[in-house]
Amino acid sequence: MSFAVVSQINWLAIVIATLPTMVLGFVYFGLVFGKTYAAILGRPFDPKAKPAPIFIAGPLVCTLVTNIANAMIMKALGITSIGDAVSFGVLVGVGYLVATMTNVAINPNMPHPLRYAMLNAPYFLVINVIACVILAAM
Repeated sequence: MSFAVVSQINWLAIVIATLPTMVLGFVYFGLVFGKTYAAILGRPFDPKAKPAPIFIAGPLVCTLVTNIANAMIMKALGITSIGDAVSFGVLVGVGYLVATMTNVAINPNMPHPLRYAMLNAPYFLVINVIACVILAAM
């Protein structure tokens, strides 16, 4: 694969594919599983606490980078159909995102690494599939 693919990808699609990350992250980790997430991290749950800017900007930038890579690989592989995008999103989601996130969670500083992985895995998988579908659709 040539990095010439960079000039052929749809940058607007990448930005649009990145936006659901913030909305779904807020709903998933804040509203639906906020208390569970805090417990898994060994912290008290405070729904009124404002997150530090890094906890907003960091995931946004990381997802943007992931979506750039997804777009480049999808372009190089000629993935344009929704079905192929879903398959690719699941493959990358499980094979890279979930596996890497689980590997990072397994360390002495994480009080409940497997619970952390089980809570985070669906989020990473779903946002990656959504992003890949958006990338293919645009």
